[in-house]
Amino acid sequence: MSNYIQEAQRAFDQAIDHYQKELKNIRTNRANAGLVEDIRVQAYNQSMDLKGLASITVPDARTIAIEPWDKDVVKEIEKALINSGLGVMPKVAGTVIHINLPPMTEENRKELAKIIGQKAEQARIVIRNVREEIREQIMKDEKAKAITEDERYSLLEDLDKSVNKMNEKIEADAKEKEKDVMSI
Repeated sequence: MSNYIQEAQRAFDQAIDHYQKELKNIRTNRANAGLVEDIRVQAYNQSMDLKGLASITVPDARTIAIEPWDKDVVKEIEKALINSGLGVMPKVAGTVIHINLPPMTEENRKELAKIIGQKAEQARIVIRNVREEIREQIMKDEKAKAITEDERYSLLEDLDKSVNKMNEKIEADAKEKEKDVMSI
């Protein structure tokens, strides 16, 4: 595999990883630790991920339980959860913080489906931009006689195959997440 395609693949993989993390943070009808684990908490004079401060469990389909390893950060975690944009009110019971997720309405589900589509489009744009950068580099190298015309055609074909594979993955992930969101 050429350096061009390897470089493109690395960038594609980063874009897909970022996209999948964003999808993981979109709520479905079931509670999951992914909704809260990356929330930033101001603790110990620095900003940290919640997963680095507490044990996160899902006791049932609508509840997330967060048990900080240090009871002194309970208030900071509670504050971060309130400000997270999840739209939930955490309940503190001793050193355990419970988040009860209300059932999603049809309107919520449609809004989340729209957000999923937007995230998918953003990922496709990143993939397209990477493709353009690599394509320009290939064309520039051909003009500089670093590669032949045949190599250029072969590289561009390989690049397009990689782009198509990434776009199919984005689409499949979006459909899967949308199915999860729309199920009651």
